[in-house]
Amino acid sequence: MAGLLDKRLWIVSGKGGVGKTTVAAALALASVRAGRRTLVCEVNTQERVSRILELPEAGPEVKLLEENLWAVDVRPQEAMREYGLMVLRFETLYKTVFENRLVRYFLRFIPSLQELVLLGKILFHLQEKLPDGRWKYDTLVLDAPATGHAISFLSVPQVLLQTVPPGPMTREALKMRDLLVDPSVTAAVLVALPEEMPVNEALELHGALRDRVHIRTHAAVLNQAFPQRFTEADLEALAGHPELMRVAQAHHDRASQAVLAGTKLERNLHAPVYTVPRLFVPRFGRDAVETVMGHLNAMVTGGTGA
Repeated sequence: MAGLLDKRLWIVSGKGGVGKTTVAAALALASVRAGRRTLVCEVNTQERVSRILELPEAGPEVKLLEENLWAVDVRPQEAMREYGLMVLRFETLYKTVFENRLVRYFLRFIPSLQELVLLGKILFHLQEKLPDGRWKYDTLVLDAPATGHAISFLSVPQVLLQTVPPGPMTREALKMRDLLVDPSVTAAVLVALPEEMPVNEALELHGALRDRVHIRTHAAVLNQAFPQRFTEADLEALAGHPELMRVAQAHHDRASQAVLAGTKLERNLHAPVYTVPRLFVPRFGRDAVETVMGHLNAMVTGGTGA
């Protein structure tokens, strides 16, 4: 199948704690290695991507971390200001409207306004161009919120189009929705662990993205999977060594669980599943992310899952 390099917006999500930020960082590095100007967007977080890549924090403004790699932590207050300036055009008018205490009080009651401006800032960067007309960023990797929040976050444009009267806000929402649902632009990468609950949440997220948001799942990542190292014959040979047998059997069981999880994902997603093995390292940093990147290169360039 075609690789992620055919798309420009890579949305990475999954249950909290499955390693989606690690996967987002690894995919961003793979994009950079492919020679693409790459922007990583986090949503109101503690800037975990820059931390695990052992690079300086970006903050709420787009910052160059290293050659061809930029990052930004999209936060509500700064995103609201940028959104206001983009829509109202003039800073003095923005201050008159958005920094008025009474107006700010009523803005709290506009449905999903915060999510709209966060998503609006992200998609604004997706559409930025250089003076020569080329895209400013060839790839935008979105480290999206975890499953439930990701669905509501990415659904905001569609919800607003259905609930808010026509006007500037709905026009912005329409532009956002059109970018999100365009399969030539956007692809979702779902991350799971080889455990029942993360796999089920990935499948639920896939269904919600397909039915509610109309975003296509490009692939899944089965993270922290134990590779199969012991055959049944190996286990039989260890029968006289209880301690070794217990360790080998535990590893064998975890590896079998990973195979079942991968099979379940493939059958229900109808998309390739890329396996990242469990890494036993004293500190999870740049080297570990580079290792993860190696297991995901085929997803980026086009190839079958492992």
